[in-house]
Amino acid sequence: MHHQEFGPPEILQDAIKCFWYDVRELGEQQTGFEVVPDGYAEIIFYFGDVLNISSNGNLRQLPSPFMMGLLNQPALFYTKGRFEIIGIRCFPWTVFDLLGLSSGKDGVRTFEHPIAKLQPALKELMDAGRVEEAITQVEQYFLAAHSYVHMDSMLFKAGVAIRETNGNMPVTRLAKTAHTTVRTLERKFKQSSGYTMKDVSGLVRFEQVRNQLWLDPDSNLAGLAHELGYTDQSHLSREFKRYSGATPAAFARNAKKDKQVASSDFVAFIQA
Repeated sequence: MHHQEFGPPEILQDAIKCFWYDVRELGEQQTGFEVVPDGYAEIIFYFGDVLNISSNGNLRQLPSPFMMGLLNQPALFYTKGRFEIIGIRCFPWTVFDLLGLSSGKDGVRTFEHPIAKLQPALKELMDAGRVEEAITQVEQYFLAAHSYVHMDSMLFKAGVAIRETNGNMPVTRLAKTAHTTVRTLERKFKQSSGYTMKDVSGLVRFEQVRNQLWLDPDSNLAGLAHELGYTDQSHLSREFKRYSGATPAAFARNAKKDKQVASSDFVAFIQA
């Protein structure tokens, strides 16, 4: 497996966290892997065999691209062979405006959109091994799209504060940071992302625990709970299981077993 991230141009930094590339060789048999929730929304282009998502016990084929919004539980995907991804990691309060779509809570969303016209050209570049050129082409698309969208500075300020405090800033302080009222900020945030600030803050905080356990499975849970603002270790464990479907201890054992190392912003793909 190879994972690489590319920072966006300055003009896109209010909407996009990064562009990223991931490749893995999965063999000839269908292989399952999980995507564990975090505090970002992703636009996903993929190349290789078909990609299926498990839904209510059935497999549903996904087009390329598709959007993976905020998840409240792991999503399980299946594919085989050489599988490559170009991802656009967006802030959840900007992704819908950037694409010109209505917001919603559907974790994995398929949609008809002009961005899909990039797929043939990107596939040609990927087939030729020209990954950085493919990333540049995606970047150019979003530079053009961004010029037609007004990004709300109020939401940006609140979003930055959520990320910088690992989801621990109270809504009243977030409103002060954004120079607005709680009511106005709550309304705008939900309109733009489909979620409340409390929802997003909870996912951002979970993401920090997930990343730490992925990097260091022997991390002290009581210490993490204190550091990240949970009431106690039991509170951390409940929230972690809510989002990941596993206890922190089970997640840490899996991370240690697989010996996978990820960056702090990695989307945790876990082979099932």
